Amino acid sequence: MRVILLIRSLDIGGAERQTIELARSLKWSGVPVEVVTFYSGGELECELQQANIPHHALGKTGRSDVFRFVLRLLRLLRERRPSAVYGFMASSNIMLALLKPVLRGAGVIWGVRASNVATVEYDLLTQLTYRVEAALSHRADLIIANSSAGKHEAISKGFPAENFVVIPNGIDTKRFRFDAEGRRRVRAELGIDDNEKLIGLAARLDSMKDHSNFIRAASMLAARVPGLRFVCVGNGPESYRAQLRALSARLGVADRFSWSQGRTDMPAVYSAFDINCSSSAHGEGFSNAVAEAMACERLCVVTDVGDSAFIVAGTGEKVPPRDPEALALAVERLLKADMAKMGLLARQRILENFDVPDLGRRTLAALAQLQSKGVRRNLTGD
Repeated sequence: MRVILLIRSLDIGGAERQTIELARSLKWSGVPVEVVTFYSGGELECELQQANIPHHALGKTGRSDVFRFVLRLLRLLRERRPSAVYGFMASSNIMLALLKPVLRGAGVIWGVRASNVATVEYDLLTQLTYRVEAALSHRADLIIANSSAGKHEAISKGFPAENFVVIPNGIDTKRFRFDAEGRRRVRAELGIDDNEKLIGLAARLDSMKDHSNFIRAASMLAARVPGLRFVCVGNGPESYRAQLRALSARLGVADRFSWSQGRTDMPAVYSAFDINCSSSAHGEGFSNAVAEAMACERLCVVTDVGDSAFIVAGTGEKVPPRDPEALALAVERLLKADMAKMGLLARQRILENFDVPDLGRRTLAALAQLQSKGVRRNLTGD
C-alpha cells in the first residue's frame, strides 16, 4: 500500500496540521506515505522533513496556473503509483475527481473538513468551488469527514451518504500538554501579570471564526470581572485585523487586548491561556484549537458549531453562536470553577478519544473498507 495526501499548502492551519499528523501516524503503522502540496514554503513543511516523510511541492504560481500544474500533478501520481490518494479540502477533492479516469485504479478519498459554511461571505470563486465539489462528489470512492456535523451537512448538499465515514482529528498529546515554562515565557511576551487571567482565541482571521463575537464578549467581561486580559492568535489579512482592533477600541477594551500572528509554539500559547474560546459563527468541523487546548489542560468555551460541543462534552461550556452575552457568562462560570481539576478532565477526554494513534487506526480501517468495495491498485500491497 502507498498513500499520497494532497493539500493546497502546509501553512499554519487545522487541515494542514492534520495532514502532518495523519502522515506521521500512517508511517508509524508501516504504510508508505507521501505528501503533495500545490504550493511550497509553508511553515509546517519542516515537520515533514523532521519525520523523514517525502514531500513534493508542485510549484503552483497562482489561480491562473492550472494546465501546467495539472500536468505536473498527473506526472507525479503516475510516477509514484499510489494505492490511494487522499485530498484535503475542496480544491484537492475537485482535482482528484477530475483526474480519476487517468489515475489507473488508485482509490480516490475525499476529506470534508467543515460544516455549514456561509459561502455568501466569500468571493464568487469560493462559492463556485463548493458547488462544483458537491456536483463531483459521486466520483469519490470514499469520503472522510472529520465531524458528524460535516457529514450531515455534506449529505444535505448532495454528497452520497453511502460513501461516508467519520474520523475525528487526532491530537499529538505528547506535544500538546501543559507547559509551565512556556506559559511563563508567552505571558511575559504579552505583558500578562501572574495575577491576571488570560482569555484566548486561537484562530485564523476569517469571518467564520467571528472574532467580533469574542471582542464583544470581552467588553462585557471587562466591565464585570477585574484583572482579565484577552489575546487573539492567528494569521490573516492585516486589513481585517485592523477592523477588529478598531472594534476593540470602540468598545473600550483595546488596552486589554494583545494580538499575535500564528505561531508554531502553540502548546506554550495554550498553556499561557486560562480559558480558551472558540467563538465561530459557522464552518467548524472538528476544531483543532479546542482539542489542542484541552490536551494542554485548558478549559474551553465553544459555540455550538460543528462538533465543538461534542469535543468539549462535560469539560467546558457550549453557547449559541453570535451571542456575546452567552459567551461572556460561560467564561464567568468557568472562572469560578475548579479549573485545575477540570483541566485534567479535559486532557483525559482527548487522550481517550482523539489521540493521533486513533486517527491512524481509523484511517487504516477506512482503507480496508475501500478495499472491500472493490477499489483496485493493491490496497494491501504495492
